[in-house]
Amino acid sequence: MQNKLNMVDSFEKIEVKIYPTALEGSIYAAQQIANLIKQKASKGEMVVLGMATGSTPIKMYAELVRMHREEGLSFKNVITFNLDEYYPIDKDAYQSYWSFMHRNLFNHIDIDPKNIHLPNGNAPKAEMKNYCASYEQAIEAAGGIDLQILGIGQNGHIGFNEPGSSILSKTRLVNLENSTRLANSYEFETITKVPRLAVTMGISSILKAKKIILLAWGNKASIVAKSVEGNVTESIPASILQQHNDCTFIIDQAASTELTRIKSPWLTGDCVWTDAMIKRAVVNLALKLNKSVLSLTSLDYTENGLSDLLVEQDDAYEINLQVFYMLRDTITGWPGGKPNAVIPAHPERSEPHPKRCLIFSPHPDDDIISMGGTFMRLHDQGHEVHVAYQTSGNIAVTDEFVTRFIDFAVGFEEMFGMDNSKSIEQLSSAEQFISSKKKDQMDTREIRAVKGLIRRGEAKATCRYVGLPEGRWHFMNMPFYETGTIEKKPLGEEDILITMELLRKLKPHQVYCAGDLADPHGTHRVCLEAVFEALRRIKAAGDDWIKDCWVWLYKGAWQEWDIAEIEMAIPMSPDQVKKKRFGIFIHQSQKDMVPFQGADNREFWQRAEDRNANTANLYAALGMTKYAAMEAFVRWHY
Repeated sequence: MQNKLNMVDSFEKIEVKIYPTALEGSIYAAQQIANLIKQKASKGEMVVLGMATGSTPIKMYAELVRMHREEGLSFKNVITFNLDEYYPIDKDAYQSYWSFMHRNLFNHIDIDPKNIHLPNGNAPKAEMKNYCASYEQAIEAAGGIDLQILGIGQNGHIGFNEPGSSILSKTRLVNLENSTRLANSYEFETITKVPRLAVTMGISSILKAKKIILLAWGNKASIVAKSVEGNVTESIPASILQQHNDCTFIIDQAASTELTRIKSPWLTGDCVWTDAMIKRAVVNLALKLNKSVLSLTSLDYTENGLSDLLVEQDDAYEINLQVFYMLRDTITGWPGGKPNAVIPAHPERSEPHPKRCLIFSPHPDDDIISMGGTFMRLHDQGHEVHVAYQTSGNIAVTDEFVTRFIDFAVGFEEMFGMDNSKSIEQLSSAEQFISSKKKDQMDTREIRAVKGLIRRGEAKATCRYVGLPEGRWHFMNMPFYETGTIEKKPLGEEDILITMELLRKLKPHQVYCAGDLADPHGTHRVCLEAVFEALRRIKAAGDDWIKDCWVWLYKGAWQEWDIAEIEMAIPMSPDQVKKKRFGIFIHQSQKDMVPFQGADNREFWQRAEDRNANTANLYAALGMTKYAAMEAFVRWHY
């Protein structure tokens, strides 16, 4: 159900609908499309849809397919025009948008193939100008686009209209910004394989649509807020949609966090001053004014839209103290609880001690990257720590590592007089396949197995480095991930049952998992959904141990919790930062060149250290003790 949040015209210049999850937002968008199709069909008319690609609309297309199969929604009166296509690219390539649309929608519905239009990613370059003009003419001949679906890039691009694109631009060949190529590199393994050009409908072409729906999920919060609340500027192409008279942004909660009505609701009307809201308001105020919390004055509150808080609380300094204590009490060096101590405001229970702790790691390195300092503290403080590696992570290993490791096996067996004929055969087969491998070709089952073995070896070595004994690491190999391609299957029943089985076997007092609803590539999100659903089912079944199990969420490599949300912060010394760095270095297959790195070209250890140092600096700026680094957690209540 859509959040009951009233739009505040003075801030949001485009209508924004916020849904709890991307799935619910996608279902709503699909329903809007279905309603339009039915409305036009009842009049005997064709409907013209502008289609988008990328990960954002996949759930929407899945819902349309479901409606076709289960509810009889027909697409016989539908004409489609896609926004864009890479250039040059064969239409049959896995990464082409022609393949994407057929794989996710067209192959599963009753649309007439003659009514499907996608930009040609292989047209001769010398003919592109005429070709693009003919694409525009085809749209006009069809009667114009009735409903245009859009996504949005981190830099604000719509289609492939990069920052600086003219509001008058039409369908054309464009250069892709490096940030866009980095963001899309997960589809191609590395940025070097991402085409540098693309064919895209222009901004003026998009604005001609009668209605526009833009979808945004997860880590798009910042650019959504700029597009909706900022000034119209060609440097943020999506902001130009403010000039359209029927445009709606459909977003999930993660993508809404930078909107004023969510981030600073006290500026948009009446506000219920809960402790959490007071903490957020005061922390934001202190950071905005570059003051410690205890230095804020009544004038600071009144001049920055917080006079209502003063009316309720009377004294600014009392508010400051309340928030100071809230922040102070999140900081602890005892993530498993301090034994033999009664500390009412401590984030964790003292008893039982030691605890049985289960760290869920979506990929084989998320444990050490995202919470390595806490991981080591839990073990060093005597807790029984287990790590569950939810996926194999095999697609994130480059081909060079495969031949290197098989070659090692050949040499190892030869050194000790073992029969290495099978290893030699595997090496020859791998070298032959890799040398002729196309950029869109799926690895063989054997190569995927070797890549998974490499990741498992690195994960085991990390656990040993931390000090875990044998038997404390668990490889779940969740089926949703094992497709051999970048595109994964939806969360399935088997994934949930595997998770439930491990939880029931270990009966942990603490569970740590990646709370990355903003994960741009989806694996963290699916892994989190599996844990949540498993815990809900176990609780519903009445398992006695579940009432003593607390769940802590960490963030992955992309971002950190907002400091006002943090419920447990684990400080790290310079030596602990260095020890964590060396633990990350064990994952050699992920070092130097990070596959699927998105728009961030730092290595994982650099991202982790920068993020942890930034958290510590924010705490210090608010008046807390200055630490070298801090890892942050939020508790999930179920």
